[in-house]
Amino acid sequence: MKYTIEGKNLPVSLCELHENETIVSEGGAMCWMSPNMEMKTSTRGGFKKAFGRSLSGERAFQNIYRAKKGPATIAFASKFPGTIISYDVFYGNEIIVQKSSFIASEEGVDASVYFQEKLSTAMFGGEGFIMQKLSGNGKAFLEIDGDIKIYDLMPGEEIIIDTGHLAAMSRTCSMDIKKISGVKNVLFGGEGLFNTIVRGPGKVYLQTMPISKLRALFTMDE
Repeated sequence: MKYTIEGKNLPVSLCELHENETIVSEGGAMCWMSPNMEMKTSTRGGFKKAFGRSLSGERAFQNIYRAKKGPATIAFASKFPGTIISYDVFYGNEIIVQKSSFIASEEGVDASVYFQEKLSTAMFGGEGFIMQKLSGNGKAFLEIDGDIKIYDLMPGEEIIIDTGHLAAMSRTCSMDIKKISGVKNVLFGGEGLFNTIVRGPGKVYLQTMPISKLRALFTMDE
């Protein structure tokens, strides 16, 4: 499969498939395709897998597209102004991503539910109890809210992240929370009660404009 990612604030991933090559997408992600592209909707692993995807913010059913009678082109667009990145998934290079960031992938990639190990992190870390884990083998396309900044953490190295700005992290990273100290800091600092701490080794993918913060801005204006 060949691909290009085009556009700035509202990007699109253009994928060129060889004959009989397949690609899997979240429902509603496809924006245009060649007429010889065949679509099939599937649970991809049964209803248990489908239920897990629904818990992690994705649709229970996924669409499988296959190029028939020659090569074909298909495009997947972002649902929110931001960035689309490609990620190579393979054994030892699994990635944990926020809800609804999965757009599409090669068929060898498995998107499954991922539970935070610590209940406190799930409740107060701002990323939710349930995220997604991408494993298997193949290329995946992920949607990031706003622009993206990537940090490669060494073993034991930490970064403190404001709620909602964590888009993804390597499977080798760990997550925890830290309470903001000081009454004035909590009451007037505007940063809430907790920050998220991600500890290496591994890469951390940060987003500049979480959709949750954008919703809050519109709510304040109402």
